[in-house]
Amino acid sequence: MASVTLEHVSLRYRSGAVGLADVDLQVADGEFLALVGPSGSGKTTLLRSIAGFLTPTAGRVLLDDRVIAGPGVAVPPEQRQLGMVFQQHAVWPHWDVGRNVEYPLRRAKVPLAERRTRVGEALDLVGLTGYERRDPATLSGGQRQRVALARALVARPRVLLLDEALSALDEPLRDRLRLELHTLTREMGLTVVHVTHDRSEALALADRVAVLDGGRIQQVDTPSNLLARPDSPFVAKFLSDATLVDGRVTEGLFSAGDHPLTVPCPGVANAARATAAVLPAAVTLTPGGDAIVRSSLFTPDGSDVVVDWHGTHLRVRTHGSRHRVGDAVSVHITDAVVYPQAVEDAPEREAVMSA
Repeated sequence: MASVTLEHVSLRYRSGAVGLADVDLQVADGEFLALVGPSGSGKTTLLRSIAGFLTPTAGRVLLDDRVIAGPGVAVPPEQRQLGMVFQQHAVWPHWDVGRNVEYPLRRAKVPLAERRTRVGEALDLVGLTGYERRDPATLSGGQRQRVALARALVARPRVLLLDEALSALDEPLRDRLRLELHTLTREMGLTVVHVTHDRSEALALADRVAVLDGGRIQQVDTPSNLLARPDSPFVAKFLSDATLVDGRVTEGLFSAGDHPLTVPCPGVANAARATAAVLPAAVTLTPGGDAIVRSSLFTPDGSDVVVDWHGTHLRVRTHGSRHRVGDAVSVHITDAVVYPQAVEDAPEREAVMSA
């Protein structure tokens, strides 16, 4: 296996659009890293820069200590010892399963006997033992994605790259393959970089998650730390559906002008402009009050609710209780994250406080 390092990597297109902007990232040997962010944030651009399909205009990409992209260096994708699985599995319909999986070994001129052994091993890994002669047309979508995964693994890559590899599958198939992928990559000790638009998937699978926006990494941390201690209002809103309320900090108290939200924040310096990020799980609702339920979606253990609270659309996740559209409720906020400067790219989180 191998580590992956990006040092001050930037990528600017001929149109002038920025794909990546001064990205520094270290993926440890054997680590599972997920990349998430809104559309156009740079997550797929970053993955394809590691793979070799895109060439950075500045900075370096290293595989262990070997530079694979940088000034005067552009190692072709097929020479980087990487495996890649795409959203669309790209299983060739005119070849049987065995030949599909064997393809990277044929290109590498691996002897026939070894090819057959390794194809069998790869299919065993993904739960398709004995499928060598099967026609891809007879396989389910999940089985074809397993074939694509076996093809990526058969060459024994040092790093596995996943580009929305599960997003084309329906639930509950996607959930089952997610569990199998989690088990397989850890048993093999694979280094994995996984691009996904599914925030729950990223948090469930990864050792660490990198959140991108505008071609920049906004925060890299463990799933638990990202949820508990987001570094910016953007991360809190993107990952946790936090409601952002602008206001100010005066003598350890966040207030939002005429809005009823106030949050004690001792230790935070006075600031004429600040943002409070209110996480859905930090809000409780009780019957009767000055807020109105605008939407209420059923969840297995309660409701996912949006309430209109003095002009703010507040996202709430309830447990045990269910609310109907039009219900009048009272809002009780137990926690908030307070950031000086009322901008979404505030440099860092100042405090997490309980009201």
